[in-house]
Amino acid sequence: MRQLAFEQQHRDHWERLRLLLDDLDRARRKRQHTTAELASLPKLYRELCNHYAIARSRHYSPALEQQLHELVLRGHRQLYSGRSAELWRLVQFIAYGFPRALRRHIGYFWLAAALLTLPGLLVGGFCYLQPELIYSVMDEDQVAGMEAMYDPASRKPGRSLERGAETDLMMFGHYISNNIGIGFRTFAGGMLFGLGTALLLLFNGVAIGAVAGHLTRIGYQDTFWPFVSGHGSFELTAIVICGASGLLLGHALIAPGPLTRLEALKLRAREALPLVMGAAFMLLIAAFIEAFWSSSPVASEIKYGVAGLFWILVLLYLGLAGRKAHGTG
Repeated sequence: MRQLAFEQQHRDHWERLRLLLDDLDRARRKRQHTTAELASLPKLYRELCNHYAIARSRHYSPALEQQLHELVLRGHRQLYSGRSAELWRLVQFIAYGFPRALRRHIGYFWLAAALLTLPGLLVGGFCYLQPELIYSVMDEDQVAGMEAMYDPASRKPGRSLERGAETDLMMFGHYISNNIGIGFRTFAGGMLFGLGTALLLLFNGVAIGAVAGHLTRIGYQDTFWPFVSGHGSFELTAIVICGASGLLLGHALIAPGPLTRLEALKLRAREALPLVMGAAFMLLIAAFIEAFWSSSPVASEIKYGVAGLFWILVLLYLGLAGRKAHGTG
């Protein structure tokens, strides 16, 4: 391609990037947030770098090379310096860093998923068929409290009597604290050679299954299932991911290989950190859905539809995000 045709084909792209960089420079001087603008910058910058490489390889005019080189330098400064760099690294991590890290350790994920879901399904089925079995998992006060939370007559399903009058915003804070606490304990249990993580996954699976089976048996399914279905995709998956990171630590302590246990633990901890951070992000989303959506007076059919959409989004995100643009990992 001749230089003139090359410039005509890509001139609009360069001008768009130049205007965006001008806007970002002004926003930085005024200390304004520029999240929306930054979202489009990486793609424009990658294409510009490709154009610059082509211009150099084809020996286009020095003036054109200089023009593109200056744009490349400006884009680099925006992406890799100051707050913009921090925001861009966060976007990168969420967009593909976290799901790729999970796929690298997918074996631990499936093991953690089995430890959580299999006991839950088994105990849930038994509690549905044998009413008295729930009292082997919980005491009478706990069972009564759980029934009160999901009583169809409750004004706010999913909330205990003492929290029934609290605002959605207050419950959002409560759910964040509760979810993060469960996730952190599940992860930290890996320091006990993985045994703590495995036991916590088993315990949570048994408790969730017992509650689900019991409430379904007594006819509270139209209250319980619409409530938990909305945030379950994010919350349960995040707990499993925390479990996977804990098992990763436990494996390092059990089988450190040629390294000392401390060295192996440090190495695995660095690998587990992205999993824990990503799980915390998912637990934050789960808390938001639970506080503002799960207890809302929306028809059950709509809640089930939204829950199905959430599951599809979570599976596609964790399974496919980052594959095309950043390899197949």
